Amino acid sequence: MSYASFTNSPASTQYRASSVGGGRVVGKSRLAALLVLAASTEFLFVAIAAYSAAVLYHRLILLDSPAAAYVNESLLIATMQLLVSIGLHQYSRIQTQPRHVFLWSGVSAVFFVFSFFISTIFLLKISDGYSRATIMAQGVSVLLAVLCARAIWFSLLQPAIASGLIDARRVVLIGDPSHTLDFSARAVGTGIQTIRSFDFPTFRAESSVLTRPGAVQVLPNVRQLVADCRPLRADDIVILTSEAGVPAALALASALSELPVDVHVVPVGTIDLMAVSRITPFGNIVTMRIFQCPLTPFNRSLKRAFDIAVAVAGLIMVSPLLVLVALAIKLDSPGPVLFRQRRHGYNNEPIHVVKFRTMTVMEDGDNFSPVVRHDPRVTRLGHLLRHTNIDELPQLFNVLIGEMSLVGPRPHATSQNEAFAELISLFSRRHNVKPGITGWAQVNGYRGEIDTLEKMQRRVEYDLYYIDNWSLLLDLKIVVMTFFSRKVWWNAY
Repeated sequence: MSYASFTNSPASTQYRASSVGGGRVVGKSRLAALLVLAASTEFLFVAIAAYSAAVLYHRLILLDSPAAAYVNESLLIATMQLLVSIGLHQYSRIQTQPRHVFLWSGVSAVFFVFSFFISTIFLLKISDGYSRATIMAQGVSVLLAVLCARAIWFSLLQPAIASGLIDARRVVLIGDPSHTLDFSARAVGTGIQTIRSFDFPTFRAESSVLTRPGAVQVLPNVRQLVADCRPLRADDIVILTSEAGVPAALALASALSELPVDVHVVPVGTIDLMAVSRITPFGNIVTMRIFQCPLTPFNRSLKRAFDIAVAVAGLIMVSPLLVLVALAIKLDSPGPVLFRQRRHGYNNEPIHVVKFRTMTVMEDGDNFSPVVRHDPRVTRLGHLLRHTNIDELPQLFNVLIGEMSLVGPRPHATSQNEAFAELISLFSRRHNVKPGITGWAQVNGYRGEIDTLEKMQRRVEYDLYYIDNWSLLLDLKIVVMTFFSRKVWWNAY
């Protein structure tokens, strides 16, 4: 029924109940209890790790037994870790955080705790019994304990929230039935439970000359709506409105402000847009940021330092192999050892990627033809080099000069790039970071021949996931998977 009827029947307490929430309503107390248990588990892990590290160091290195000397210190470290995690709302935000953000917040908490702990024992002059090695051992063990505890609880809580076994938030929707149905269906996948939905109440434009243009008058039906929402004890109320109804939605939000809930206004038709946007300060104004640069200046510096360190170490370790492969290529087939091919790099700027020559031709630009299975252009040695990815090793020099990164979206030949950029709208977003020797798509099996548009779309999806979720831990994970994941060798020919 429409809320217009409340104007003539103010005593009515009827509402249109939503049936889109489905399932069993689990109170937020269960989620709160699980978060308390998760924080308690981390406290226990940290205390045990700090104490065990100190005791093992003394027994194995110093060959003495400190007995209970480190119990109080270990409990202090665990308590500070708990207080920092609670104070920064790290566990309460697990509902809306990706895994790497949750883990990195734990790393920063450990760093803060030990910085404070070392400063405290130094200022109080009680550091005589503490060796630097003991503190380092405790720091490493506590860091591993925090990462372990958080990884375990994230893997338990997130699937439960996503499947609806635990409600992350209880929400009331206000708007057109078709809009509330669509919003509820999209939200349920993140554990947001729709407990009621209401039609948008009626408003009347103010006729007084003293009111500002567009002002609306709050009618009794709005008061009834507020009264109906009060006993529901929701976490959030979401108002779904059209562009023309924004003034009325703001007036309704003002009326709902007397309830102890978060009130949201979502313009209908912009849900997809707002899903990727963030409200952010920009000078002295506030804007809706739709996309952001994937890496901050600090993250770019961190990634660059990682690239240089690993590239230098890698070139030193594989230099004998590089020499042997170069000799083998000269003996196997006529032609140069190295092959330089134009690709698109960061910001779509052209670069020349260096590879070991594995074919009898050196096609480039518009003359490029992708390699297919049993391609006669591939040399005998080239089959081995391509299958083992050894042909990519010279790209470590591209990494050193800054044209490439160790990890990133793999660069395609320029002709492929231009063709797929016309067919896939977000294809060029892959160039918002430097291309990589290995990437998230490759370690998940998306490499080799691209004979359908769907294969490239899946590859782009994995590349964009990497760009939007970059972290140094993800780079390390991809490097490890490059050596040990069987999917890396799929479609390598």
